[in-house]
Amino acid sequence: MTDPPRPDPFPVTRLDSDAGALFVLQSKGEWWHAGFHLTTAIVGPTILTLPYAFRGLGWWLGFVCLTTMGLVTFYAYYLMSKVLDHCEKSGRRHIRFRELAADVLGSGWMFYVVIFIQTAINTGIGIGAILLAGQCLDIMYSSLFPQGTLKLYEFIAMVTAVMMVLSQLPSFHSLRHINFASLILSLGYTFLVVGACINLGLSKTAPKRDYSLEHSDSGKVFSAFTSISIIAAIFGNGILPEIQATLAPPATGKMLKGLLLCYSVIFVTFYSTAISGYWVFGNNSSSNILKNLMPDEGPTLAPIVVIGLAVIFVLLQLFAIGLVYSQVAYEIMEKKSADTTKGIFSRRNLVPRLILRTLYMAFCGFMAAMLPFFGDINAVVGAFGFIPLDFVLPMLLYNMTYKPTKRSFTYWINMTIMVVFTCAGVLGAFSSIRKLVLDANKFKLFSSEVVD
Repeated sequence: MTDPPRPDPFPVTRLDSDAGALFVLQSKGEWWHAGFHLTTAIVGPTILTLPYAFRGLGWWLGFVCLTTMGLVTFYAYYLMSKVLDHCEKSGRRHIRFRELAADVLGSGWMFYVVIFIQTAINTGIGIGAILLAGQCLDIMYSSLFPQGTLKLYEFIAMVTAVMMVLSQLPSFHSLRHINFASLILSLGYTFLVVGACINLGLSKTAPKRDYSLEHSDSGKVFSAFTSISIIAAIFGNGILPEIQATLAPPATGKMLKGLLLCYSVIFVTFYSTAISGYWVFGNNSSSNILKNLMPDEGPTLAPIVVIGLAVIFVLLQLFAIGLVYSQVAYEIMEKKSADTTKGIFSRRNLVPRLILRTLYMAFCGFMAAMLPFFGDINAVVGAFGFIPLDFVLPMLLYNMTYKPTKRSFTYWINMTIMVVFTCAGVLGAFSSIRKLVLDANKFKLFSSEVVD
């Protein structure tokens, strides 16, 4: 028996004056569009960090953590989708994570907690996408012009300029074709990198393999939780309600199909990259396996054509990732700045959109050039951002919405996941911050070297 309709706690977001909903989070998509958005949000160049994450866990624990994270996130996203469907059937369709959390938990402060975490995640990923894209350009330039004088921050400026142009695509739904291309690109560079690793591993020039962990017990523990935070960040997205908002209502059942499409791609890309990269390089795996294939000294360990194509594919996908994770920021800005009585492309709305989105991208680009510490920041973002949003809140929201009995299996599995991952998040945050501190002497503003 369905619950009786409750008053909408956010009635203003259902009025015609909500430009964030009408212009940015347009509800026009099909389930496969949601699958494209989800895949772009999760399956990105960060998967090339998986061998590095295995470095802190070893073979069996690495497999256990990777599989557990995959199962838990799929389960969590499915539960959140059910909560969104339940609210929609009760007459309270939520298109924003912050509104969903505040409504279900009945606490206004959750609205601000979620928006703070989401903003930190999305801005951090926007910065990371620009940084990695700049690094891709730097790699190609250095290969073609070894004596070239251009610096990393100059390539970051070039990427930022392109992102400023692409940021003017008005809605999340308008990214559907770009995100389909992103899905193809992720499969493309995965197959290239995996093929290069397998070819190297079977060759006579294969590097010596060492799968040993840290020598001290404390070092093993810290490395393990840092790796767990990295894997959590790779699986996380933190914007599932906004992605589900792009579906044409009713959204019931559509998100599950989108999740199945996304996780099919995840299964192929995540495991193949983690296994092949760690198998070849062991505890010498870099935070980007492409760096292992292109050592600073000596010849490249894979054909230049293969590495070049992989770098180009990564570069192109990073533009899509930066756009996807900017949508929440755009929605927030547009809700305050746009006028829904005017057209989406009217001068009244076009000028503020052009200015605000350009300034946002300029900020992300400036931070990317100033702070090239992607590997360490990735772990911190995973611990503080993705673990609460993707491993804790969905279970809490489901228990609060559907109220399973305390004797039920669902209730206890949800409680177990929340407790385990809350502890993992705390320990992961501590170990990630510890690594930041240890690497602090390597950090140089506007450096041309990206710290692992």
